[in-house]
Amino acid sequence: MTMETLGGDAAAARAALEDGRSSVRLRAAMAVGTEPDPRFVGKLVERCAVEPEFFVRDMLTWALTRHPVDLTLPELLREVRSERAQARSQALHTLSKIGDRSAWPAITPALLSDPEDEVARSAWRAAVLLVPEGEEAGLAAVLATQLGRGDRETQLSLSRALIALGELIVPTLRTAAAATDPGVRTHALATERLLHDPEMGFEFAIEEAKRVRVLE
Repeated sequence: MTMETLGGDAAAARAALEDGRSSVRLRAAMAVGTEPDPRFVGKLVERCAVEPEFFVRDMLTWALTRHPVDLTLPELLREVRSERAQARSQALHTLSKIGDRSAWPAITPALLSDPEDEVARSAWRAAVLLVPEGEEAGLAAVLATQLGRGDRETQLSLSRALIALGELIVPTLRTAAAATDPGVRTHALATERLLHDPEMGFEFAIEEAKRVRVLE
């Protein structure tokens, strides 16, 4: 499906983006991204907030990255304040793909500690990509407040975000490793191990951290 097969009709393309068949929505998003048109920016952002299929959402994000930043950025910055968790998460994901650091002020501590794990994870990924030079230590301190949170997948996401900031995270991790919460201590120790030995694997790092805790 291309804009040509849709007859160049914006209304037809919008309808295709809402079609009940995920394959049609996917092709419509691809068509809009292949032939960017400012008329679709709002619709693409709107669909990101409600699209149930991951692979279609990913294509919607790709389509948005194909449009001018001055059009997409204002829409996405509004979305990160949405009451809908998926809207916040997908907007953050798209901001990380666009990579425009002028979006950094929108990555607030509230988003970095969002009660919805998927939103928080998207915020962590966006933050480490958009953080201005010189503000990495402050970001590490905020991210460290989330240590011990969630399931293994969520914890691994946080560890990866922290590790992306480099060696400067070590003092922050060592402070967290002295916390009273055993989950926080374990996660901090495991993250430092992964920083120095990326091949270790997260589960093994967690088990090693637990052994260290027992011996303390």
